[in-house]
Amino acid sequence: QVQLVESGGGLVQAGGSLRLSCAASGIRFSIYAMNWYRQAPGKQRELVATISTEGSTNYADSVKGRFTISSDNAKTTVNLQMNSLKPEDTAVYYCNARRPGWPLVYWGQGTQVTVSS
Repeated sequence: QVQLVESGGGLVQAGGSLRLSCAASGIRFSIYAMNWYRQAPGKQRELVATISTEGSTNYADSVKGRFTISSDNAKTTVNLQMNSLKPEDTAVYYCNARRPGWPLVYWGQGTQVTVSS
């Protein structure tokens, strides 16, 4: 059974930092691209950061220079280090696993991040 479990969300003041983690089980982690999405109230879910199976990373323009995605194949986890947080970063953050060329996509349950001004 595939499980993606996010952790590390919470309430932080603007300018602060949080580190999200996503623990994956039930998949061959090294062959999945891992992604972080977020969804703010009343808005569509958006892609925040991606790390490919080769370790290359991509970021949404809104988080470039502030967020860093990383993965640990041995621990089958993907992390999102979020610095210089802004109130507009407030959202539920979701971990996503996607195997290149395959239709299946797996989602975690999400973790709330709230940034106060």
